[in-house]
Amino acid sequence: MITNEYLDIQNQLLDRQRKLKKIVGSIEEVPQLVGLLKEVDAALERIDNGTYGFCITCHDQIEKERLTADPLVTFCLDHLDKSQRKSLEQDLELASQVQNTLLPKNNIIKSGFEICYHYLPAGLIGGDYCDLVVSKNETNNLYFILGDITGKGIAASMLVNHLYALFHSLIDLDLPLVDLFNRVNRLFCESTLYTHFATMVCGKANSNGEIEICNAGHCLPVLVKENELISIDSTGLPVGLFHSFGYSSQKLSMDKGDSLLIYSDGLSEARKGDEEFGVERINQIAKRLFNTPAAETIKIFLESLDNFTPDSKSSDDLTLMVIHRLE
Repeated sequence: MITNEYLDIQNQLLDRQRKLKKIVGSIEEVPQLVGLLKEVDAALERIDNGTYGFCITCHDQIEKERLTADPLVTFCLDHLDKSQRKSLEQDLELASQVQNTLLPKNNIIKSGFEICYHYLPAGLIGGDYCDLVVSKNETNNLYFILGDITGKGIAASMLVNHLYALFHSLIDLDLPLVDLFNRVNRLFCESTLYTHFATMVCGKANSNGEIEICNAGHCLPVLVKENELISIDSTGLPVGLFHSFGYSSQKLSMDKGDSLLIYSDGLSEARKGDEEFGVERINQIAKRLFNTPAAETIKIFLESLDNFTPDSKSSDDLTLMVIHRLE
C-alpha cells in the first residue's frame, strides 16, 4: 500500500523509469543504464509491497533525508560497506566545497553599510542560506538574504543551492522586493516537493539608509537604534508552502550607528540542558550594541553563546548577519 509519505518519491521514480526506458529503447544497450533502470524498478516494487524505506540488512527505517536525496538507497548509514562510505564521504566533501564557494564575500562595505556574517553548519554541510548581492544595474541596491531550509545534510544543501540560483537570476531584473520574493516562492514551489520549505528574511538596502524587508516566517530580525530596539515581524509564511501566497514588506530607515541583526534559530534555540539561549537574551545583548561595528557585534554574540553552551556541540546550523550603518 502506498503511503502519502512516499507518494512524491514514487512519482519521481516513475518519471525516472519512463525516461530511462525511453533512453534504453532508443540506443544500443548500455549496462549502466540498464542496471539503473533495474534499481528504479526494484524501488517501485518495494513501494508497492510496503518494504520501501527500510534497510535490507537491519530492517530499520533508512534516514528520510537520505531517501529524499537518493530514492534508490537500500542501506541505513550503519550498514554501508567500505566503498559506499567512501563514496558518501566524497559526495559530502564535494557538497561542502560547493556550498563554501557560494558564500558571499565577508566584511564588506557598500552603499554606506558595513556587512559581516558568521556561518557555521552543524555538520560538513548545512541548510542555512546566507547571501549578499549587489544589483548590477544603476540602482546599485544591496540585497541581503538569510534563510533556514527544512531538513539537514545533502538534501538541504541542494535546496540552498537552488534558492541561490533563483535569487541570483532574478535580482538583476530590478523587480520590486515583494514581486521578487513572490516570484522566488512560486518557482521554489514549482520545482521542489511539498515537504520542502524555508523560513527566510530577504531585504534590500539603498544608499539613503532605507531598508525594505520581507520576513517569511523566520526568526525576527532586530533593528538596533540609539534609544530603541525594533523587532521586525513576519510578513508571510515560509517560502515553498503555497504557490500563490502573496508576501508583503516593511520599510524602515537606518541612521548612522544603527545595526540590523538577522540570525537563524541555531542561535535562539541553542540549549543548555532545558534552557534556550532565547530571543529575550538576544534582545538584551543587542540593546547594548548601538554604534558597534558589525564584526564586533558578531564577536560579542558568539562569545555570549560560547559562555552559555561551553561544552555543547550544536545540533543545528548557526548563521548571524549584521548590517551596520556607517554614515
